[in-house]
Amino acid sequence: MGARLRDLCAGAVGMSKSAKPASVQHYVDADVLGLAKILVQVRSDVTYPGDPGGTTRTRRVRPPCPITDPDTDDEVWIPETARQGWLIITRDRHIQDHRAEIEAVRTSGARMVNLASDEAVNTFAQLEVLMCQWRFVTSLLQEKGPFIYVLTRTARRQIQL
Repeated sequence: MGARLRDLCAGAVGMSKSAKPASVQHYVDADVLGLAKILVQVRSDVTYPGDPGGTTRTRRVRPPCPITDPDTDDEVWIPETARQGWLIITRDRHIQDHRAEIEAVRTSGARMVNLASDEAVNTFAQLEVLMCQWRFVTSLLQEKGPFIYVLTRTARRQIQL
């Protein structure tokens, strides 16, 4: 069966069973779009700027991300992610020096994890850091913001806001 025909048949089968809405919990920043595009393939609770939405393999329908442009200013997207209740995953080598970004996290009550750039130099390395810390990251979904944690494969530290 050709790939196009197989896709059409799969779509027809998927339509007969109702898809359920996904509950997005993680926002992956534009700084790590390669990582975001991997994560949305295996998790229904992840979105990223410009995400058109989609249906996962488990038939969860993820809505389009309200942050449509990866170039959206921090002062705009950080409060929106906080309003949505999402945990931000980003990579910023000098996060502690970016006062405007820290202020946006603080004033909006956002929750952020930052993949330490010395270990997160490419998409695979970012995935490795995130997977090594995944249980900690998911535990932060229960925590109230604002906070920023910097993560490496083996360590984590909280940034003073």
